[in-house]
Order: sequence, then C-alpha cells, then structure tokens
Amino acid sequence: MRSRLTMLFQVVAIFASAAAVAAESGVADHYGIPQVKFINEQISSGWTESGLQPSPAATEGEWCRRVHLDLIGRIPSAKELHQFLTDSSPTKRPDLVSRLLGDDYTDEYARHWTDVWTTVLIGRDVTNERVNRPGMRQYLRRTFSKNLQYDRFMEELVTAVGTNANRKNIDGFNGATNFLSGKMEEMGVENGVQATAKTAQIFLGLQVQCTQCHNHPFNKGKQNQFWELNAFFRQTRALRRFEESQDVQWVELVDEDFAGEGGNPEEAELYYELRNGLMKVAYPVFVDGTEVAKSGYLPAKMEDGTAYGVHRRKELAQLIKASPFFPKAIVNRMWGHFFGYGFTKPVDDLGEHNPPSHPELLDGLAERFREQSFDLKELARWLVLSKPYAVSSRSTAANVRDDPALGEKPKFTHFYLRQMQAEELYESLLTATEAGQAARGEEAAKKKDAWLAQFIIAFGTDEGDDATTFNGSIPQVLMMFNGEMVKEAVSTGKGGFLDKVAGSSMNNGAKIDTLYMAALARKPSSSELSMANRMVAARKGDVVGALQDVWWAVLNSNEFIIKH
Repeated sequence: MRSRLTMLFQVVAIFASAAAVAAESGVADHYGIPQVKFINEQISSGWTESGLQPSPAATEGEWCRRVHLDLIGRIPSAKELHQFLTDSSPTKRPDLVSRLLGDDYTDEYARHWTDVWTTVLIGRDVTNERVNRPGMRQYLRRTFSKNLQYDRFMEELVTAVGTNANRKNIDGFNGATNFLSGKMEEMGVENGVQATAKTAQIFLGLQVQCTQCHNHPFNKGKQNQFWELNAFFRQTRALRRFEESQDVQWVELVDEDFAGEGGNPEEAELYYELRNGLMKVAYPVFVDGTEVAKSGYLPAKMEDGTAYGVHRRKELAQLIKASPFFPKAIVNRMWGHFFGYGFTKPVDDLGEHNPPSHPELLDGLAERFREQSFDLKELARWLVLSKPYAVSSRSTAANVRDDPALGEKPKFTHFYLRQMQAEELYESLLTATEAGQAARGEEAAKKKDAWLAQFIIAFGTDEGDDATTFNGSIPQVLMMFNGEMVKEAVSTGKGGFLDKVAGSSMNNGAKIDTLYMAALARKPSSSELSMANRMVAARKGDVVGALQDVWWAVLNSNEFIIKH
C-alpha cells in the first residue's frame, strides 16, 4: 500500500512539475483568455492532423525580444530585458504584453504601427507629389494613440475629404485623405482605378486589379465587378492646389455630384471596354452583389423636403464593414505580421481560388474580432500570447517538413525566421546603443527618414508598388558595416552604452555578457566568449578596444537583424 501511495505521489509530482514547466514557458497556458485557447486548440489540431510536433518553447529572452519587436517595433532595452527575466510571476508574459499595449508605451506603439500602416496605405514611394507623407503619418499616430476601432479607421480612410497637408495657410486638413489622394485622377475614365484596387486589397483581402481589363483567369473575379466597385469613387476628385511657384503643394479631396459618362446624373453610369472592343455600362454594386442607388447626386433635399441622392463612398464603407471579408482580411494581415506568414499567400488575396491554411481558425478569429468591436490591440494580445507564437525558431526532425519557403502551407510548428523591417532595425540600433534616448521629436523623425531613404526603390507600377534594398544586399551590408549609426555605436568617449559597459566595475566576462544580452537577448556561447577573450589578448590588454570589436561584430551579425 505504501509503495502504491509513493508511486502515486511520484506521478502527481511529475505531472505538477511538467505543468509548472509548461506554465513557465508560456506554451501550454492560455492565461484564461478564451480567444487564445481557441488559437491553441486550432493550431494544435493542425499539428496532429499533419503528424507534426511543435518545437520546444522559445527562451524567455527570445520571447521578450520577439514581442517587443512585433508590438512596438524595437528590441527591449537592457533594463527592460532584465526586468522581465528576473520577474518570477506566473503572469509575467500577459503582464508584459499589457504594459507594451498600455499607456506607458503609447507613443512607441503608435510610432511602430504608423510605420507599418504608412507602408500598407501609401507605400514607400516618396516621389508621389500627390501624397503628403507627414500628413499621413500625423493621422496614423493619432489613430493608434487612441486605439481607434478598426472599422472606424477604415471608414475614415475610405470616406475622407479635406486637404492632405497640414500647413498654416491651408484650411480643412485631414491626414486620412492621403490614402486616396495619390490614387485618384482629377478626371477621365481612369478615375479611381488605384483607389478601387487598393481599397479592395487592403480592407477586403481581394485582389481585383487584374479584372479592370478582363475576367480573372484563376478566380471568379469578373471585369464588371471591378468597374461596379470603381463606380463608388466617381463622386470623388483629388484637386491639385498650387502656390505661386506653380509646384504642386497639396491635394484637396472633395465630393461632388457625378453626372455620369452619359450626362444623366439621375442614373450616373460609367462605361468600360471589353477585350473584344464592346462597351459595357456599370453602376455602383458591391462585390457581394448589393446595389446602391444609381444617382450621381450627393445627398440633398428638394424644396418640399424630399430627400434624394446618395453618398457612394459612405455607402461603400458600410458595405465593407458588413462584409465577412473585412474582419478576415485584417486578421490574416495581423497574423502575417506576428508569424511571418498569413493563412494565405499573399495575405491580401482571399477567395476560393486561394484557400487558407487554417480556414476554421481564420473564420473564428474574424468572428471574435468583430465581437470585440474591432479592437486591434486585443487582437494583437491574443496572437502574441498564443502557443505557436511562443515556440522556438529552431526546427526539429519532427517538424522540418513545415517550411513555407518551399511552397508548403504553414503549420506554425516553429517560429519562422524573418528579417526586421528597416524601421525596426533603426529603432533597435537606437535602443541597443542607447543613442536615441534624447533624440525624439521632429528632428529625430527627419534623421530617421534620411536613413531609411537609402533603401527605397519606387517602381511606379499601376498598383503603386515599391520595394526596398533592405534585403541582405551588398549596399545594406556595407551600410551596416560602415554606416554612421554603427560607427557611433562602437565609438567611445561620448557617454554612450559602450562607454558605460567599458567603464563599469564588472569583470571582462560580465561586460561581454552585457553586450550580448543588450543586442541578442542572450549570453554568449562558450565559443563566442572564447573568441572575445582572444580579441582581448590580441589587443594586448586593451579591453575597451576589444569590447568595441565585440560590439561591432554583434551589431553586424545576422542574429541581430533577424526576428527569431
């Protein structure tokens, strides 16, 4: 009897120990959040069905670094990392997420998501004179500082009117107009082509740009659907405004009556051409077949009080909000942001032709997001506290087949490695070197823009595509090796981070540990520590010079620039 009790206690102890380890790793627990539990169950079910096993949990340092990068766009400072690693609370992870999403980090959260959404909405092309980037960024900073509900965010962008630049001599500034100001023409049959394509792509996850000329060869997209969606933008004009220099200074987005291409505003039609040369007529019809009034008049009242007319863009915003594609599109985009891959590839191409990797999870999260009043911070919280977000980036023999880079649909058995965005690297360099503590405000923003500008390539396609050379290319490598930011980071005598470490009372090993923790959220391996000691010996006791070498090597390592 005693032996059986002893064995029972041993079994209980083993399970208790395993539960404690799981809770500490943050992998098994959903912290009492039902949406996180739903994610974990759906992803785990996919692992089972595919015969795959997840990687072990990421280290505490890896997870802390990961969540800082994804939520506020930079690595944790040495102090923030130390605070997290020394916290013994079982709720340390949700507590950290709440802090990063809370008031103390409002400015950094808004800055990061302004960077993300500026690229989504207007791209990186700085040559488009009909877009005022400072105006766009000012609007986005306000939006994310207030945590504006996503449906209202969409509505403000789709229905915006006003001037796109914030200047003393200009009335009616509305930074939200920059989403459409660079995608509209003042007149002509091409009015709003880019506005149509980008609105559908961003807010519905539907790529309709190909169907402006012909039916889509691979999905159900029809040419008439593109022009029926385009009809919603025909009451809108982007008017160029000039000063005495005659250079374009700003754009005013206005609504006005649309007479129709046939000259009948009661039924304001537009015409488009089929590939065989025949002309067809289109009126405003949403992608699900919902029609709105054909009138081109804006809403008004007759003398007898009878209302007439329709505001097409406002109708469009309401139709987008009600569409099942609306929450799915943003859930898919956000999942791609946090996990490296969305449920579809690309993330903004939903539809029967491109089935998602986890359809029940995508649909369920979209439904829960709508129930949560389209709260982007809550959606982010669910994702970063989930089981797949907490696993290591190191694949194992049990999940090596899970490789989306080879065309396989992602199973999220391990955290997929990906390079930081240029903005994230900039902010992370400032954080690691403590070079940006006093460098905030307008001048700091200009310095950052100048640094980022060296990577921009604007292709100027019909879709407004752009790219960067921030992709491991030779210019990027040379910039990192020889750029001013890295030079400043490894310089001494300026009271920077390296100075503080070099001048501290720590022994050499602890100083090297500090550098690695600040940049990589881990201590050096035995081989790395041995190499650092050889550097000290090679410099004949010049510890400061050796630390400069180590710091330069760490900041230029692949590991620093990679999300892992």
